[in-house]
Amino acid sequence: MKINTGIFIFDDVEILDFTGPYEVFSATRLSSKVLSNKNVKEIYAADSPFNVFTITEKNRSVITKGGLKVFGDYVFFDSPSIDILLIPGGTGIQNLLKNREVISWLKKKQNIGLIFSVCTGSLLLAAAGLLKNKKASTHWSAKKLLKKISPSTTISNKRYINDTIWSSAGVASGIDLSLKIVEKYFGKRIAKNTAKYMEYKSNEK
Repeated sequence: MKINTGIFIFDDVEILDFTGPYEVFSATRLSSKVLSNKNVKEIYAADSPFNVFTITEKNRSVITKGGLKVFGDYVFFDSPSIDILLIPGGTGIQNLLKNREVISWLKKKQNIGLIFSVCTGSLLLAAAGLLKNKKASTHWSAKKLLKKISPSTTISNKRYINDTIWSSAGVASGIDLSLKIVEKYFGKRIAKNTAKYMEYKSNEK
């Protein structure tokens, strides 16, 4: 059974915050072999073990920061069950911090398999009370605001943090955290193969 991986998107979401992790999970393949020119077609003939999809609050397209229009796969009420939930960041997060429907939806998801944020997505998790007494990373420009929203949260300077809720610093660091999640579920070999396929050099903490 595939791992349902939901990505919440909204107006003015940072593009790489969600497309970077989307690429990681959709590019993952299960094989004990080291990825090479000799076996890449064989390995990538299979599907990803992750079922990746996007979720929006309302049934309409969202306009990302930068102007890309994206239509979500599902809305809150009709999405499949979620095993992994990504909350990306972007300037649009500010408009969601007091959005009761979004906050309520997040609270209902707090006990799923794994929740993680990229960049300022941590602010929304904090607004929902999910970062109380936890460690968290966020974009360098949002650290003071994160502390203001959730005073009990320990703000980390690391590229990503693996607490009960995982979080990464800004933008591109979400790729590193997503690869770490692949490693958590399937081991280092699969994570390294995924990074190699993407031609991405992972940045450790």
